[in-house]
Amino acid sequence: MSDIPEGDREQSFLEHLVELRSRLIKACLAILVVLICLLPFSRKLYNLLASPMLASLPDGSSMIAIDVASPFLAPFKLALLLSVIIAIPVVLYQLWAFVAPALFRHEKRLARPLLFSSVLLFYLGCAFAYFVVFPLVFGFMTRVAPEGVSVMTDISRYLDFVITLFLAFGITFEVPIATIILVATGLVTAEKLAQARPYVIVGAFALGMLLTPPDVISQTLLALPMWVLYELGIIFSRILIAEKPAENETDQATS
Repeated sequence: MSDIPEGDREQSFLEHLVELRSRLIKACLAILVVLICLLPFSRKLYNLLASPMLASLPDGSSMIAIDVASPFLAPFKLALLLSVIIAIPVVLYQLWAFVAPALFRHEKRLARPLLFSSVLLFYLGCAFAYFVVFPLVFGFMTRVAPEGVSVMTDISRYLDFVITLFLAFGITFEVPIATIILVATGLVTAEKLAQARPYVIVGAFALGMLLTPPDVISQTLLALPMWVLYELGIIFSRILIAEKPAENETDQATS
């Protein structure tokens, strides 16, 4: 018996568009529901986000709002961003429900844990940035300020800065997923990835230099987890390679 997609039913192009629209509407509704729940707490959420910076500011300093609409737009933008992040599991589930009928059985077995792991790793990356990186980076930047300069950050620019760090660390923590996908699709082997280790280390520090403030602490805090996660990706990729022959034998036995 050949390995065919479980949902192998021919659908017209219009039917696919209708289903895609339905999935997108459900994903947007999930984000909207979370946003409505978060809006009443938007100011408190911003205060929580700004707490690492406020704790590092000298006595007598505070954050400021340069633009007229910043006191409203900055908390709203944060609430919207958090809504998307919180609703990511629902969004990915809708994406999974749309593409799953076209996948083979062994592809589904690989895709399910990868989807779950990618969400978890992204959340871990954001948490690492907030609890570990923010206090160190903001403490460093306030300490190196020239004498006589009052450090007072604009709330909108601060939000843009921390969003950049959240995305940088969230995406960085996806390195094991990308590594496993590369090996599983046959584009590269785990041995070749291991041989490229020196280049990956140099690239990790170069990427840390580009994505983080110009200090050694934040660059290192981005590069080291990237390297460790790359090594974990190689380990799990080797496990997948070891399991592939067994899966192939099973498929041949059932055919």
